[in-house]
Amino acid sequence: MGMTMTQKILAAHAGEASVKAGQLIQAKLDVVMGNDITTAVALKEFQKTGAKKVFDEEKVVIVLDHFTPNKDIKAAQLSKRCRDFAVKHGIVHFYDVGRMGIEHALLPEQGLVAPGELIVGADSHTCTYGALGAFSTGFGSTDMAAVM
Repeated sequence: MGMTMTQKILAAHAGEASVKAGQLIQAKLDVVMGNDITTAVALKEFQKTGAKKVFDEEKVVIVLDHFTPNKDIKAAQLSKRCRDFAVKHGIVHFYDVGRMGIEHALLPEQGLVAPGELIVGADSHTCTYGALGAFSTGFGSTDMAAVM
């Protein structure tokens, strides 16, 4: 039996001829996405890893989405943490006030999602990109920290 589209994408990104359910793989990611809520949590964990920089400044995408414009001081502080991190690490795809939007619509609009890509994001709706022929899945903020 042939592989599913998901298996084909995962195999290609893992450099394998094929993959099967339950198999553990190490795959290259096309996009790691977070928003103003999940990224702020991931940043604390990222610092704990001792990493000095992100794996790829062009593949980490941060969108100020849920609390922008900020509704209160706490939301403003979360946004500031994301903003400071994006500047410090030279994040190319940082979407702030005036450029931001609904993250799951914004990434395709910006050409950051394409068929056959492997995308992970610290948001449960990240699987939306499957509609565009990508393999995408949501995960937690600590996962985002490890991947970055």
